[in-house]
Amino acid sequence: MAITDAVETHLILGLNLAATFVFGFSGGLAAVRARLDVFGVVVLAAVVGLAGGITRDLLIGVPPETVRDGRFLIAAAAPGVVCFVARRGRDRLQRAVLVFDAVGLSLFCVTGATKALRLGLGPVQAVVLGAITGIGGGIVRDVLLREVPTVLRTELYAVPALAGAAVVAVAHRAGSDAGAFAVVGAAVCLLLRLVGLRYVINLPVADDGPRPRGEGGSER
Repeated sequence: MAITDAVETHLILGLNLAATFVFGFSGGLAAVRARLDVFGVVVLAAVVGLAGGITRDLLIGVPPETVRDGRFLIAAAAPGVVCFVARRGRDRLQRAVLVFDAVGLSLFCVTGATKALRLGLGPVQAVVLGAITGIGGGIVRDVLLREVPTVLRTELYAVPALAGAAVVAVAHRAGSDAGAFAVVGAAVCLLLRLVGLRYVINLPVADDGPRPRGEGGSER
């Protein structure tokens, strides 16, 4: 049993580091697209890679994992250096950002939910914290680049994160903490996110109807 627990712990750690690294690429590519300098590229990569996990840990009430494990800092900052050095081909960056963002989202939502469950939180709280872990980095990236966060405006974003985290929470509720369910949850999130991107599936958008005449100065 102890061997199984150790394997699952290493699996979740690996998924966390992978998510940090991938989200770091998301931030680095977005920074290159925005034509930031080398410092800006590295900083944005690091912030995006770490923001979701830090937010999760602070909400749970534990010291952020990045403070205790320097591997996360390296995993977050290194992609920024790579993105700056290999910054050619800006026309392809938008699609690359979306793909890396989708992968990071799928990995972080399950690791966030897993950590919440292991610290004794309920399944609902775990699903919410899993989603926050997944979407946190993307929100910070968009805010720093002065854009409306993707989670609030386009395609399916938070919904896939909630679905992926729910797979882990349901499995835990059923009495299984197998790391395989984290992989399944990540796959569910990734599939939903990519389908939303491919077919431009959006949640209903707030529409207050036609503007009154004279509003915004466009009509008299």
